[in-house]
Amino acid sequence: MVLLVATTLGGAPARAMVADGSVIADMSLEQLSDVIVTSVSRQEERLDSTAASVFVISAGDIRRSGAQSLPEALRLAPNLQVAQVDARNWAVTARGFNSPFENKLLVLIDGRSIYTPLFSGVFWDAQDVVMEDVERIEVISGPGATIWGANAVNGVINVITRASADTRGGQLSAIGGDRDKNGSLRYGGALPDGGTYRVYGKYQKLNDTFTAAGVNTNFGMQRTQAGFRADWGLREGALSVSGDGYQGELGQFAALPVHISGANLIGRLTRKLSPDANMRLQVILDHTERNQPGAFVERLSTLDLDAQHDVRLGERNVLTWGGGYRHSWDRVANSPGLGFLPGDLDLHWANLFAQDEYAVTPELKLTAGAKVEHNHYTGAEYLPSLRLAWTPAPGQLVWSSLARTVRAPSRFDRDLHAPSAPLTVAGGRRVYLYGGGPAFESEVAKVLELGYRARPLPTLSWSATAFYSRYDRLRTLEPQTGPAAPALFLFENLARGRTRGIEMWGSWQAAPVWRLNAGLVAQRVRINPLPGSHDMSATNPSLTTNDPGSHWLLRSSLDLTDSSALDLTLRHMGALPRPAVPSYYELDGQWLWQAHPAMDVALIGRNLLHRAHLEYGAAPGRSLIERSVQLKLTLRF
Repeated sequence: MVLLVATTLGGAPARAMVADGSVIADMSLEQLSDVIVTSVSRQEERLDSTAASVFVISAGDIRRSGAQSLPEALRLAPNLQVAQVDARNWAVTARGFNSPFENKLLVLIDGRSIYTPLFSGVFWDAQDVVMEDVERIEVISGPGATIWGANAVNGVINVITRASADTRGGQLSAIGGDRDKNGSLRYGGALPDGGTYRVYGKYQKLNDTFTAAGVNTNFGMQRTQAGFRADWGLREGALSVSGDGYQGELGQFAALPVHISGANLIGRLTRKLSPDANMRLQVILDHTERNQPGAFVERLSTLDLDAQHDVRLGERNVLTWGGGYRHSWDRVANSPGLGFLPGDLDLHWANLFAQDEYAVTPELKLTAGAKVEHNHYTGAEYLPSLRLAWTPAPGQLVWSSLARTVRAPSRFDRDLHAPSAPLTVAGGRRVYLYGGGPAFESEVAKVLELGYRARPLPTLSWSATAFYSRYDRLRTLEPQTGPAAPALFLFENLARGRTRGIEMWGSWQAAPVWRLNAGLVAQRVRINPLPGSHDMSATNPSLTTNDPGSHWLLRSSLDLTDSSALDLTLRHMGALPRPAVPSYYELDGQWLWQAHPAMDVALIGRNLLHRAHLEYGAAPGRSLIERSVQLKLTLRF
């Protein structure tokens, strides 16, 4: 359900300081509820009238938390489960099925999908932005397939960066500590033709983590990135062009380092066609390379085209429709132990969608939508949704939704072979040990949600969402005994699942200078094999998912003076069942001091309650996540 907003979990209290160093009066909760979000329907709508479970992490939340990476910032969203696996790997999900190879959550940066078609998930160690340039992060828990397509099964994360007009001048940021060292330099200004621009460079180094036995996991990393953005205001619209390039060296246990690199370019044009109609066109070019010794070398190039048209049809109807085409050229050089066959493969996706919002009465709105998306492996998939929103009184919203979504097969499901050449077994038969299932189908989810949000007092607002999801055709690893089987174990769709739970969060302005925010998720995730299944997934840690029964957090944001603030976040993660990880409590904090209008000093602490704790993984090789302290200096010029 819709949250209260950016600060609902990381709130900006009464005299919050903004990125340019000025001190501004904090927005009231009523003003926060008017924040505009775009990721639910791909058009602008007020947060407090959006019929979805969406939480907004604001730029102020990120700044006050001291988050230095996207996964750290995502810890601020109460509707996400975020676990640090080691120095550079993370497991992030909504509503269950968590794993470092999580494949049911769509993640975008400025509308650019960052998922890999290798396993339908995200390599978090290859994703970075200048955190001070993030305007907001919209986190939707629940299905978003009608708008965003397959793989938006359990949620959508959209990282939205600031327009270049909002980042003029220079900024230098440097941070040092016992676990993390990074810095960034950004400069922005005006273009001769009336546009604006910014350019940036960034460097990050993360130290290795260790196991409980003191063994170095070698999962540290160092990474550099640079990029730009330019914006032009047109007579009846706007044009934006942005791009990034990066390279890095990532450590891995008992193997040579992983080398990554990539570049992307995004062009976006918005146009107002009439007082009642708008158009949006977007083109994305993206190239990534990942050389992972002992596994594979992948070179992936992607072209993504997207068009959208919004039009008001009378006083009650707003129609949003459009389509897109995505083509990827995936080139994989296989290792002896692991292969994607064929190594070279062209992948394509095409979609058409339409969504209509109809005001039955001024207080009751019905939204119906559908998308048809064609993918390389299973052809056309149908992704309908229905939403109902009722405003019984000012400051209240009751909503419900019903949706069908899918997780389309990835190369992992269809094309994986281990080893990359078949083995000879008894009788001279040539088979692979593991193989992608040639008949592997899309996993399907049908989701029912019921939400309520209220602002009973000017100083208090809260939100709650109950959800029930039924999953069919979930992936299993099945032993093969027939003489014609190409592998001893194949991926099949022989499991079903159920999840149910509740998400709650709220914000209380306890005093003009003090805001408290809290969030809780209680859930039950159950996966059951179908009759005839002999699923062996549990024997492979990369195939298992691991979810707690509950997780919660409590955040305090206090302005100590007009120039300093103290933020503390207490978080609790319930025990993980398989592999077993004990429950834990941890405390993160930041003291932020605006020493000068052009200079900030911050002291940041992570995991302050314990010297080290476990968050994810199987013994004995899993990493301990250690306490860390960092000092950050930010200069504006």
